[in-house]
Order: sequence, then C-alpha cells, then structure tokens
Amino acid sequence: MSHSQTLTLGLALASAIALLARRHGALTVSGAIAAAAIGALAMAAGWSWGVLLIAYFVSSTVLSRFRAAEKATRTDGRVEKAGPRDAMQVLANGGVYAMAAVGLWVRPDALWQALAAGALAASAADTWATEVGTLAGHAPRSILDGSPVAVGTSGGVSPAGLLAGLGAAGFIATVAWLVRWPGVTSVAALIGGVSGCLLDSLLGASVQARRWCATCRTFTEQRIHRCGASTELSGGISWLDNDVVNAISTIGGALFGATAASYL
Repeated sequence: MSHSQTLTLGLALASAIALLARRHGALTVSGAIAAAAIGALAMAAGWSWGVLLIAYFVSSTVLSRFRAAEKATRTDGRVEKAGPRDAMQVLANGGVYAMAAVGLWVRPDALWQALAAGALAASAADTWATEVGTLAGHAPRSILDGSPVAVGTSGGVSPAGLLAGLGAAGFIATVAWLVRWPGVTSVAALIGGVSGCLLDSLLGASVQARRWCATCRTFTEQRIHRCGASTELSGGISWLDNDVVNAISTIGGALFGATAASYL
C-alpha cells in the first residue's frame, strides 16, 4: 500500500473516531479537526501508532469526564479551559507524536518511536495527574516552595496526582510494549512521562501567566473570568498560557525520554 493510500485510510479512521469524540462532548469542532489530522498521520505510520494514540485518548477522556461537575466546582473558575478540548489543546498534546510519525516515514529509526512514546507519556501523565489530583482530599502544594495552593492552580502538586502521573507513564510504556515497539520505547515513556509532568508543574508555578480578577478578588488563568470581567496579568509571561506550557512539556518529555533510550 502506498503512502497516499495509507494516509487516506488513516484519515478515514481518525475522522470517524474524532467525530465520535465530538458527539460525546470530548472535542470542540476545531479539536475534532486537529485530532483527525494527528490521528491520520499516526495511523499512516502503522497500526501500532494508532493503537497507542487511541489508548492515550480514551484513557485521558474517561478520566477527564469522571466526576467532571465536582472537579469544575473544586477548581472554581481558575482553570483557563474546561470542557471539550479545542485545536490548540489537541496540538499541544499530540503534535509531537504526529511529527515523530512523519519522521518515521522519512527516515525509519527506533528513535522516532522513543520520541513519540516520551511525548505521549508526558501528555498522559500531566492529564492523569491533573484529573486525579483535582479530586484528592487534601490541598495541593506548590512544586517550588511547598506552600498550599488552591485546587486547580498551575504548579500545584499532590501525592495522589504524582502517583497518577507515574501510573500514566507506566500505562503508555505498557501499551508500547504490547504493540511490540522496541523495548527502549517503554523506557522512554517512563522517563519522558515523569520528567514531562514535572516540567509542566515547574513551568506552571514559575513562568506561566497568572491573572487576577478584581471583581471576584481571585487568581485565575482566564483572560475573561467566568463573571464576565477582564482580568489583569499578576505574574508570569503574558503569552505563556497553559497550552504553551503543555506543548513545551510534551517536547521536553520526548527529548528526555529519547535521550535516555539512546543510552540503552
């Protein structure tokens, strides 16, 4: 089968999955389009790439929807984006994986799979840590100085969240092993997942944009708070929002994981 035929088949399958996710409220319209494109590139690289991506997406979606109303109440308007994922969120989390799939077409090498596994594990670890940590019974603490922070604050960590992140990295590593990717990719997933998740928290606590709603007198990531008022920058870099942090962390997870794998 030619690359064009494989890509066409991959696009058809990915589009069907993205449409299903859209109908179930997991993706916005733009998110579904981005997911279809990423899925097509992944599946065109081989069925195992599609299986790994689907395993990541399904597990992350199930966790995101679990007790969603309770999590929305606990974060109390602090999270920048809640609900279905849009195109920027999908690209931030899956863009590196898709680029690694393209790299495999151009020059077949196990290094591309290590990069992909590290990137996907970093994204999964961040998602699992956030979703589980939000429901934890105790307040999270800043990864920088250990001070208590409000639930939903970027850079806040908890034992439950950290364990969930480790579990996500292990999950991606296991799926990579089950689809018979080279053994070093499982190592890349473990190291990339954990390091990417920690990098996300460090960036979130230090340089990610933090905003203040004077009307509600509360910190938030939202430019327009849920009350309708415009918020003011109170710390961090104005353009460095959660999507950018996720993208950087995913890239970091890919590089950390692949670097570790290259020594094995």
